[in-house]
Amino acid sequence: MNKNKTVFALCLGTFVAISSQAQAGLFSSSGYTQTRYPIVLAHGMLGFDSMLGIDYWYGIPQALRRDGAQVYITEVSQLNTSELRGEELLQQVEEIVAISGKPKVNLVGHSHGGPTVRYVAAVRPDLVASVTSVGAPHKGSDVADLLRKLPEGSGGEAILAGLTNGMGALIHFLSGSPSTEPQNSLGSLESLNSEGAARFNAKYPQGVPTSACGEGAYKVNGVRYYSWSGTSPLTNPLDVSDAMLGAGSLAFDEANDGLVGRCSSHLGMVIRDNYRMNHLDEVNQVLGLTSLFETDPVTIYRQHANRLKNAGL
Repeated sequence: MNKNKTVFALCLGTFVAISSQAQAGLFSSSGYTQTRYPIVLAHGMLGFDSMLGIDYWYGIPQALRRDGAQVYITEVSQLNTSELRGEELLQQVEEIVAISGKPKVNLVGHSHGGPTVRYVAAVRPDLVASVTSVGAPHKGSDVADLLRKLPEGSGGEAILAGLTNGMGALIHFLSGSPSTEPQNSLGSLESLNSEGAARFNAKYPQGVPTSACGEGAYKVNGVRYYSWSGTSPLTNPLDVSDAMLGAGSLAFDEANDGLVGRCSSHLGMVIRDNYRMNHLDEVNQVLGLTSLFETDPVTIYRQHANRLKNAGL
């Protein structure tokens, strides 16, 4: 049943993409975002496709489709390891390739979606034209390192894991997630702390910088790698998430977006690592309440689609 739902969602995504492109043609689409291969969006930890009428990628798919892009939105386990989330995403990518008729896709992953899309590109580079990481902790997050200091098997760990798993289960239910895996917050924590990230990078090093804060290889196994991120935890006084991300920023001793450090976000070609954005601004959340003194996040995604188009991707 869940697999059928996933296939239905992907087919619906194709219909929406085609309809959007047709409508765009009627209204003189510029073709500015019309990439050669479909753009596939992959959410982060505790993420979703759409929940209670709110899209995770707030306003972004519509803006990309408006000027010609074919866009698919995926949904994987809210809380689990990078490898398991990657396997779930790979299945959806295979379906997208079959449905779209295109041999490859352009993967875009936010937060934990970054390592998730990297996994797909590493094990099936033949299906991937490019990987774009947005605010992802490729060398781990100091927040995850802080949480990992809770003794394994302790009551504190059990309480934290139970609360987080409960939150993941609620998002899973409300979003109608196709994933059949149980919530695994400790698996997420192991993937996102610095030690777990190092183990993952040893297995899947494609695009990861070898220096502390440099760039990684721009192209590996035919796949282009890009990244960008923000470094301003507090950006809009009307955004309720700013307080949480401001608190998260206290765990760092470097510029960060509230959950991910500037240098940890680097992958492949670093487009920019200091946007005036916090971790949720990077996907135009909450509800588009972002900084008035920075380029609109939607515009940045449009610019990147055009970058992919110009690269023949």
